[in-house]
Amino acid sequence: MEFIYKGKTKDVYQKEDGNIRLFFKDEMTGKDGVFDPGENQIGLTVEGSGKSGLTVSKHFFELLNEAGIATHFLAADLEEKTMDVTKASVFGKGLEVICRYKAVGSFIRRYGDYIESAADLPGYVEITIKDDERQDPFINEDALVLLGILEAGEYAIIKEQTKRISDLIKAELATKGLTLYDIKLEFGRGEKAGEIILIDELSGGNMRVFKGQESVYPLDLEKYLLN
Repeated sequence: MEFIYKGKTKDVYQKEDGNIRLFFKDEMTGKDGVFDPGENQIGLTVEGSGKSGLTVSKHFFELLNEAGIATHFLAADLEEKTMDVTKASVFGKGLEVICRYKAVGSFIRRYGDYIESAADLPGYVEITIKDDERQDPFINEDALVLLGILEAGEYAIIKEQTKRISDLIKAELATKGLTLYDIKLEFGRGEKAGEIILIDELSGGNMRVFKGQESVYPLDLEKYLLN
């Protein structure tokens, strides 16, 4: 395999068959040793987090594939902590799409004068551009098209897919007595013309999940889903 890229939480390799292999590491995003899915830096290293994140990702990707949603997922090897995926190109230098069901995190920090903390949201979708130096700023549809990051019409497709994917994951978590507060997704262009597919991972580190009033630690999400 050919090494391509060293990421914060995953390393990326190209296989001989042309597909991509992701190696899940034990690093987690956060700050000062505290996990935070909204942070764009590594905050802590937790043994077993890579395998746990891959296990949860595999579960959700298989669920989405069964529902007919286009993703890059092909297969996963839990013992090797690897996931094989199809090739995809990111939008610009990368976008993160957040779907919010509760007013928490950066949403309440920005809009706290207008809404109570943890108030219900109707699957509100917003997008940030990946830019560590500028703290991943939020961006709207007009700017995405103006800057050539998205083509006209792609924003609507991404928003619709985000809602559908997030609603399915929310419903799956609800069967385990869990509540999804928000989730961070990534999309890219697939190898077929005009194809937009879900990429990256779907682990506990990409979402805020609660059991009643208690936050579910990302590494514990696997226990709820698979037991």
